[in-house]
Amino acid sequence: MTVIVAVTDNPEGRLALASAVGEAKGFGTDLVVVNLGLTSLDVSGVDPDVDITVVDRVGRDDRDPVDAVLDEITDRQPSRLVIGVKRRSPLGKAVLGSVSQRLLLHSPIPVLAVKLDDDEE
Repeated sequence: MTVIVAVTDNPEGRLALASAVGEAKGFGTDLVVVNLGLTSLDVSGVDPDVDITVVDRVGRDDRDPVDAVLDEITDRQPSRLVIGVKRRSPLGKAVLGSVSQRLLLHSPIPVLAVKLDDDEE
């Protein structure tokens, strides 16, 4: 039972990573971190009891991050996907195309969507 997490370089991505570590620990399984940023991801502060594999987004800089995550799901057959989501205004919710929204709609596995508290934004 592998847990996979899509990590962006923002507070939502850091929250998703922390939540995914908790999920992996809770289930006693490994964690696959899909780095959606174009720079290296520092996981040195992550709990050493969790077996972590970091997968960098490969290909052109403009490769769709959703495709990168869905490809890893297909290849690794994880049991859960963890993503961070932003709080949005009613108008913002009507705008389609966000990575989180597309992952929620197209993921073939259950998705745990986590969001920051109001005071963390």
